[in-house]
Amino acid sequence: MASKNRVKLKGRLKTYFRVFTYLGILLAFVNAAIFTVNFTAGLILLAFTGLYFIAILYMNFYSKPIIMNELISFATEYGQIQKKLLRELDLAHAVLDDTGKVVWSNSAFEKIVHQERGFRKTIFSLFPSITMDKFPEGYEEVSYELEYENSNFTIKMKRISLKEMAQNSDIIDAEGYEGSLIAVYLFDETALKLAIQEVDNQSLAAGLIYLDNYEEALDSVEEVRRSLIDRKVNKYIASCNGIAKKLEKDKYFVVMPKKSCEMLREQRFDILEDVKTVNIGNEMAVTLSIGIGLNGLSYAQNYEFARNAIDVALGRGGDQAVVKSADSISYYGGKSQQIEKSTRVKARVKAHALREIISGKDNVIVMGHRIGDVDSFGSSVGIYRIAKTLDRKCHIVLNDVTTSMQPLVDLFKNNPDYEDDMIISNQQAIDVAGNNTVLVVVDVNKPSITECPELLRFCKTIVVLDHHRQGQEVIENATLSYVEPYASSACEMVSEILQYIGDNVKIHNEEADSLYSGIMVDTNNFMNKTGVRTFEAAAFLRRNGADVTRVRKMFRNAMEDY
Repeated sequence: MASKNRVKLKGRLKTYFRVFTYLGILLAFVNAAIFTVNFTAGLILLAFTGLYFIAILYMNFYSKPIIMNELISFATEYGQIQKKLLRELDLAHAVLDDTGKVVWSNSAFEKIVHQERGFRKTIFSLFPSITMDKFPEGYEEVSYELEYENSNFTIKMKRISLKEMAQNSDIIDAEGYEGSLIAVYLFDETALKLAIQEVDNQSLAAGLIYLDNYEEALDSVEEVRRSLIDRKVNKYIASCNGIAKKLEKDKYFVVMPKKSCEMLREQRFDILEDVKTVNIGNEMAVTLSIGIGLNGLSYAQNYEFARNAIDVALGRGGDQAVVKSADSISYYGGKSQQIEKSTRVKARVKAHALREIISGKDNVIVMGHRIGDVDSFGSSVGIYRIAKTLDRKCHIVLNDVTTSMQPLVDLFKNNPDYEDDMIISNQQAIDVAGNNTVLVVVDVNKPSITECPELLRFCKTIVVLDHHRQGQEVIENATLSYVEPYASSACEMVSEILQYIGDNVKIHNEEADSLYSGIMVDTNNFMNKTGVRTFEAAAFLRRNGADVTRVRKMFRNAMEDY
């Protein structure tokens, strides 16, 4: 019975105690071999072997129980030390049952939740954001962000199987036992998040500020008056710990902390209105366009975001601020009416760029917006004429012909001067599209409402010509983008481009009528949003065969319909 109550060794400790016995047996065999060689030496070794076995017996029957007691005492003390260390560990730790009730916690956990030792509340009452569905279903560790009393924690939870623990126990019967506990750890990351937030606040945002109407407002103003605008811009940027550097007479490069940029956003970029109050000696107010880039992976990317933002601000008509980051874009201002630019330098530059792009490709595909109108079709016909002038194959994507467009489309269908595949469907356009094709998008800059959005993926070279304000959804990676909100119509823009595309452009009467129709319909017979350049474009089309009477007859209502 006593033997059953003795502590038995196993593993390396058991081997360690038995190795001396095995060595004694080996020594006895060696002793027998020595007797065959030299009897005297054998007697001497026999005496040593006897002493060795006496020592082994002494260790096994007298010293071993003492050593075992020492081992048990060490294990007990070590277990207590482990328990004390876990109890006093700075890492907040608790154990929950399956219902979420706290069954054990250490001092750090109790200090965080302001509870006494031995409390039995549920984790849900302590942290309302933690619910039962956030518990780990399997034995994988899960973690969540947790805010508690103005502190930020990461809470990690892991399920522990009691069945596996019971299988290694001599006390609990493991058969049919399926219970589990959940170990919870709280990592305080408040200081880390504050440091990260401070670093993020001090990260630099890049910006560009353009004077929209420099030529019109400041060119004839004396130098002293112009400096008022410089001082206004520099003072505004300096007030938010930023630096403004003048690049050109009407352009500034700006660097500021991200935190200051957030302050400007809260103030809705009030400089947009303040700068209009500056007295420069004439009645025309100066307006600004601001583009800010932030949250990029590098300063270079922030600058690229700023360039994109200023392009959007100018494309939307100026007098506004646009803030662009990797995943969002915000707009501020933009309340004033767009001012028509008297110079047509930009149109000439864009025309030459378009000529180069089309000349480098074999095929041209033109498309407008879904449910096309007279402006989108008329401008498409204008691009068709440019492509034919440059001796390139051209197709216009058009699926559904509306009643208003039918008279124009009929001018080109079954017309011997035009190919049968001048107007094609979406599927035909996709079949034609390839690396050697340029896609020209007219009268729209939102990819989702184009006639065939799939074409934007199939064509690597994309040109956008539009007169609508740009929004958050834009056509990405356009090789050439010409978006002018002050223009009355896309047909006006294409008519200007036609004047600079080359001297050998021969516009047919049908094409001139189509372009003129687009301008006429979009301006409501030249009554809305009409400027000097609108009438100049209309005059150019009249010189090239557009007939006002013919166009009016084309769109007049039948007496029965009226």
